[in-house]
Amino acid sequence: MLLSIALLMVLFTAKAAMANPACAVCTVAVGASLEIARSLGVDDSVVGVWAGAFLVLLGYWTIKWFDKKNWNFKWRNPIILITSVAMIGFMYISQMQYHAEVIGILYLDPFLFSVLVGALVLIFSSDFYQWMKARNGGHAHFPFEKVVVPVAALLIASIYFNYFPICEHTGGDLYTF
Repeated sequence: MLLSIALLMVLFTAKAAMANPACAVCTVAVGASLEIARSLGVDDSVVGVWAGAFLVLLGYWTIKWFDKKNWNFKWRNPIILITSVAMIGFMYISQMQYHAEVIGILYLDPFLFSVLVGALVLIFSSDFYQWMKARNGGHAHFPFEKVVVPVAALLIASIYFNYFPICEHTGGDLYTF
């Protein structure tokens, strides 16, 4: 009963807020679901796509925090985003073994490759949304389009990596714990 009253009080005192596809709750939910997916046996290349997007979101939130603190310096945003995606190295330190394979013309670990793909897909799909919005007079075509476009693009990349694996063994056999 007390919880219901508290929720009603919060509801009546809530202020209007702008929708943000990279909200803190969404970012934490993605981070938690990555480990759950890996424990369920989802292929590491599929998990990597979402991990790359997650790391770009962390970079986005770092940029927002730097803006709030009014910390500005040359090349700030690219440095933050590159550093955020580079944090994937901590996965190799604690949970995975790095094993490079030939992927197209690259000699790279499949998980690292899918992380880079996920990061690029999120960045380009967000830019694509901004382009579509500008072509529509500065308005979205439908509600939550800013969320739907990147999530759909990441879902397409995940489905592609699920049905066309990067290599023979990118799944749970790479765990070292």
